[in-house]
Formats: sequence, C-alpha cells, structure tokens
Amino acid sequence: MSSGEYHLDLIVGYGAVPVIVPRVAGVHALLDSFEPIHGVLLCEGEDIDPSLYESADAGTDGSLSPEQLEAVRRLHPSDAVIDHEKDSIELRLARRCLERNIPYLGICRGSQVLNVACGGSLYQDVEHELVGPDAVQHINYCDYDGHRHPVRVLPGTPLHEWFAGDLLAGGDDGAQQQLMVNSYHHQGVRRLAQRFAPMAFATDGLVEAFYDPDTYSPGDGRFIMGLQFHPERMRKPGGSGDEFDYPGCVRAYQEFVRAVVAYQEKTAVPHLPRGAPVPAPPKLSKEMERRRKVISRSFSLAKDMYLSARPHQPGGAARPRSRRRVPRGNITQIRLRSHQAKPSPNRTRC
Repeated sequence: MSSGEYHLDLIVGYGAVPVIVPRVAGVHALLDSFEPIHGVLLCEGEDIDPSLYESADAGTDGSLSPEQLEAVRRLHPSDAVIDHEKDSIELRLARRCLERNIPYLGICRGSQVLNVACGGSLYQDVEHELVGPDAVQHINYCDYDGHRHPVRVLPGTPLHEWFAGDLLAGGDDGAQQQLMVNSYHHQGVRRLAQRFAPMAFATDGLVEAFYDPDTYSPGDGRFIMGLQFHPERMRKPGGSGDEFDYPGCVRAYQEFVRAVVAYQEKTAVPHLPRGAPVPAPPKLSKEMERRRKVISRSFSLAKDMYLSARPHQPGGAARPRSRRRVPRGNITQIRLRSHQAKPSPNRTRC
C-alpha cells in the first residue's frame, strides 16, 4: 500500500479501526474468523489475473499480443506480477459484500476487484487498448502524485453530489461537468458489471467511478462503490499536505464509515446473558493455529492505531500521523468504533 497510508488516516479520523488482513497463504480459508464483517475497504495493488475475467469477454477482440504483454511487463514491472493468493482473498471478500450488501469501498485495484467479482471485465492495458485522438495518460511516473486528468461526472450520482460546488464546465459545448482527478493505473474497467451504474468517465471513455444504485443509502448501512482514482491522495502540493484539491475528496470515506456504523447497528447480535456458558473454540491444527496468530497480530496493530489516533475535527480530515509503509500485498479491512460514544461490546468490523 502507499506510503503515508492516507486512506487509513481518514478511516481512523472518522471513527473506524482499520484491521489489516495479512496476505499470507491460507488466509482466504480463515475469513470466517473475521465475522461479523461490517464493511470492506480494498485499495491498490498488482494486476488481477486476466484468466479471472477473460471469459466474460469471450469472442471479443480485446486480447493483447505476446509482444504487447511483454511491453506492459517492462513498463509496469511491479504491477504486472500476478498474486494469485491476493486475488483469491480479495475476490472472496468482494463477493461476500455483494451477496450480503455489506458496505464496500474499492479504490483503484479495489474497484477493479469489485467489477470482476460481479462479472465485469478489465482492459489489460489501457494504453494499448484505448487508442485514438481522445487517449488519456492514466499513469505518469515522472509526475506520479501531481498528474491529473479530467473526468466527466454524471448528474444524479453520489460523486456529483460530493463535488457539486467544484465541477468545471467542459466538453465541446461547455455543458459537461468535469473534475480533475489523479491517476495511478494502467488497467481499468472494460465492461461494467450489470449491477453497477457509472458515475464518471475519462475523456477516452474509461469508467472512472461506479456504484450500485440499488444499495446506496449510507444512513441505512448500504454502500457499494468503486473509484479508479485516489481521492485520499488528491492533495495540494507544498505545505503540510493536509489540504485537499477539493472539499469533496473526503466524502467517499465519510459516507463509507457512516454506512459501516449503520450496518453494524442493524446487524448487531445481543450479548449472552451474564453467566451463560460460552461455546468452546474449535481445535485447530498447528498450521491453522499459526495462521490464527498472524490474524491476531493484525488486530493488535489495529488497536494500536486506534489508540494513537487523535479525535477527528468536524469538517476536516485526520492529519496523517506517519509515513509508515505497510507491505503492498496486504488487504485492508475496517473495524469501527465511534470516538464520540462509549465503546459497545458489539464492536464493528468491516
């Protein structure tokens, strides 16, 4: 994951405890250990194995030649390495959210995982597959954090609501409402899954944001969304790094956390009465016990992050506390606990 961990700082600032699910062999078989899950945040990472979505576009002429694939591997060496274990873990998490309407926020790769999990497909490399006069540079290694490109935001969507005061006139007739977003990817949505509705397009036609309109009501615990760009990293250069390009950059995280809290309240299970017998934990093999300890350490890390977080100030984002780098293969889940209220014994996990 990215240095700075801006997304984790925002989540903590709005009242959540991020629980890092380690990318280790066999974790996909232990996801039930994290129940109850109240929300999932998936962020960036390597390319998704194309065999997981190629069948969705059977019969189309969208495959890259061996020469093009080799060129992609040379240009994007860290992204082009397939991590099958991570694919398995994240797709299982995404499908669990889709099946149960658990709040889900996918950023960059996380949005691509969501689309593939629901039956959509991806461009293996937008530079090779989206060519023409309207081609967009979706990644710029020479200006990595500063690079921006315009997207057309569709009215009537949550994204339009969040950025309504900052949208710019664009298009040939000046009627389109545009937003300048950052861009760190070489893959993207080819065919959007039927369940989702687009919220924004790049000028080359690439879907930059989408959501499930039938399960969008954060106050009722419903939120399933994918953003190809990184709003948490859209910060003005210079200064402290706390000033966002637009006030709306934090809204995805605010609304996601609000949905997770509501989902937790809606699905909370009453406690056992005092003195009631507690079921004995299942016996685990040595290997499963080792993996359980790995997961326990991730919860300990989450607790430390929560206790070290300062209270969130209304109207702004939590200040990044460190530039700690978490291994890129990790996956982010979130367990929420309100800063304002007394912690409930039924703690929220997402």
